[in-house]
Amino acid sequence: MKPEDPGNLVQQQLDAYNAKNVEAWLSTYSHDAEHFNLHGERLAQGHHELRTRIQARFSEPNLHARLLSRTVVGNVVVDSEEITRNFPEGLGTIEMLCIYEVVSGRIAKASFALGRKCVSGVPNDAA
Repeated sequence: MKPEDPGNLVQQQLDAYNAKNVEAWLSTYSHDAEHFNLHGERLAQGHHELRTRIQARFSEPNLHARLLSRTVVGNVVVDSEEITRNFPEGLGTIEMLCIYEVVSGRIAKASFALGRKCVSGVPNDAA
């Protein structure tokens, strides 16, 4: 992939996420980038708010994103991931759909949809 390829940029972002490297992770985002719940509220805007959110997440000792699939259409990248997290109720995973819009070589917008959450092997709808 070419360095300017949106799929390559999102892979760099995922690698930085799994390495818990705040600066490398932020470098994949435009300075005024926005995070949203899919079709919903804005979660963060700009590097300051993104940094605050990701530093809290990176403090989780077992945090890891496993890429299940990736689709690239033009400047839009859609990742399906399984995220291992340290939830208040215990270690678990959550399905996540991540939609990234890349503009001028940086992620400008990202929207996230959460799926099934499983804590200690028990799905949230079976608890």
